[in-house]
Amino acid sequence: MHLIPRRERAFLGLIFLYSFIPAVVGLLRIPELFGGPALVPPNPRAVIDPVPVTLHILGSSVFCLAGAVQFLPSLRHHSPARHRTLGRVVATAGCMSALTGLWMTLSYSFPAALQGPLLCATRVVLGLVMTALIAWAVVAVRSRNVAAHRAAMLRAYAIGQGASTQTVLFLIAIIAFGHEPLGLARDLVMVAGWGLNAGIAEILIRRPFGRWRGQATMSGPP
Repeated sequence: MHLIPRRERAFLGLIFLYSFIPAVVGLLRIPELFGGPALVPPNPRAVIDPVPVTLHILGSSVFCLAGAVQFLPSLRHHSPARHRTLGRVVATAGCMSALTGLWMTLSYSFPAALQGPLLCATRVVLGLVMTALIAWAVVAVRSRNVAAHRAAMLRAYAIGQGASTQTVLFLIAIIAFGHEPLGLARDLVMVAGWGLNAGIAEILIRRPFGRWRGQATMSGPP
């Protein structure tokens, strides 16, 4: 079995650390949703209707953590079969995360302090865009358009990692202002998290990953 180079292990470690708070806090909420003890502050909306939030937590955790592995060159080059198999899992988890996020946005009743019109509209749009990007990535790789496949998955991954960046921005805001942003300020912080991720994704696609544009073939579909 091919060993993962040190640089790639460091990359994985950083991604896992970056995803730690939203992934772990989300997973800790699952026992509460099914009658267990509340290990994190309770969420009454989730307790009333636990199915979408449970699926969202599981899908998002798999997409963010396993999705990071998919970007490792050593896995793609030396274990293409594993890359394709894991890719199916990641694509399914990503669609689950996006669609359940859309489900919660449209079905849960949020107080204005936690979700205003700006955040609601952004969540709806990004849920649809993330699903479309993953679907396009699958179509592209089956057509052996590797550059389009990787670019689409990186953009979808940037959306899926929104909670991690939002957590960092909220911590910065709490330190700076002494309290958690609410209302329009909360909406702006949430949208800014996705915006930062989207900007970084575009930089990566156009610079270090620009060579993907010239690749037209691969060993097989995902």
